[in-house]
Amino acid sequence: MLQDPPYVFADQPCVLQDPPYVCRRYNARMTELAAATGSVIASAAYADGRRIGDVALDDISDVIGRPDTFVWIGLYEPNEPLLRKIQEEFRLHDLAIEDALSAHQRPKVERYDNSIFVVLRTAQIEDPKPGKPCDVRYGEVHMFVGRNFIITVRHGYATSFTSVRTRAEATPELLKQGPAFVLYVVMDFIVDQYFPIVDALEEELEALEHRVFTQPFSRRTTTQIYKLKRDLISLRRVVSPVIELSARLIRFEDEDMIPAQTRPYFRDVYDHTLRISDMIDSVRDLLGTALEAHLSLVSVSQNEDTRRLAAWAAIFAVPTAIAGIYGMNFNYMPELRWRFGYPLVLAGIIGICWLLYVRFKQAKWL
Repeated sequence: MLQDPPYVFADQPCVLQDPPYVCRRYNARMTELAAATGSVIASAAYADGRRIGDVALDDISDVIGRPDTFVWIGLYEPNEPLLRKIQEEFRLHDLAIEDALSAHQRPKVERYDNSIFVVLRTAQIEDPKPGKPCDVRYGEVHMFVGRNFIITVRHGYATSFTSVRTRAEATPELLKQGPAFVLYVVMDFIVDQYFPIVDALEEELEALEHRVFTQPFSRRTTTQIYKLKRDLISLRRVVSPVIELSARLIRFEDEDMIPAQTRPYFRDVYDHTLRISDMIDSVRDLLGTALEAHLSLVSVSQNEDTRRLAAWAAIFAVPTAIAGIYGMNFNYMPELRWRFGYPLVLAGIIGICWLLYVRFKQAKWL
């Protein structure tokens, strides 16, 4: 068992065979050190597909020199001195280290002398609540993959890899493939996190469609449609590069980095990413249709209001015209001194207005 240094801890420090007090002790130490360092989340060595223990950063050179042994180091928003120490231990390229420091990178895969550098964007919904618009938050994961090491660097809203490490350690026969299999497990985990977001956006779209066709025009509905469209575009920018990235890993020719038996697993990531991309395109098309329907209904509503106003204006034009004619100050006007003139004119006004009202009602203008 490798020595467990006081400042390095693991996501899952105990195994099923350990007594409960050991797990509690390690978990308490993990929480304490997480608050103190905030950078090194895990540093463990694996041999023959099984975890052999935690390893200090200063001892990494001795560990990776052993045959069939690799290390998996997890970092969260590391500072520059720590990354420079990692660079010195693993002889990483300066450009890759600069990208890992600055973050805000596009998903990509780059090959350097003794490693490949992979960048993925993470996405998750912050505080999901039924019936409320989704608030999607994004983070980044940078991975340095070599023949006998993998280093994961998380930035921003990036979910913990505790379950990823547990999943990988639960399949030692596959973990024998080395860091390339860990790369697949991490990529698969990140890509699978996109599915709930797309499902939530689909539910939000359904709610918007129901509101468009059942409720009167609202500026809030238009605002939410544009917000949903913006979220889809942002998610599309995150997902689309992963298609090319995973396809490149499938065709990777360096056996030291990506063994031939590991490459088919990246096809699974490729298929999942294509499926997510198709789902996003479908939701985006439906959203465009919903927006067009919403604007069309607004135009129809405005036309109906215009026709209604025109109908009432025509009806009120009749008494206005008659009253205007008989309001002129002339001495000689027909029926001016007739006894039944006023009731007859009043009845005529009411009759014409009623006739116009019935006709407009039949024409569905009122």
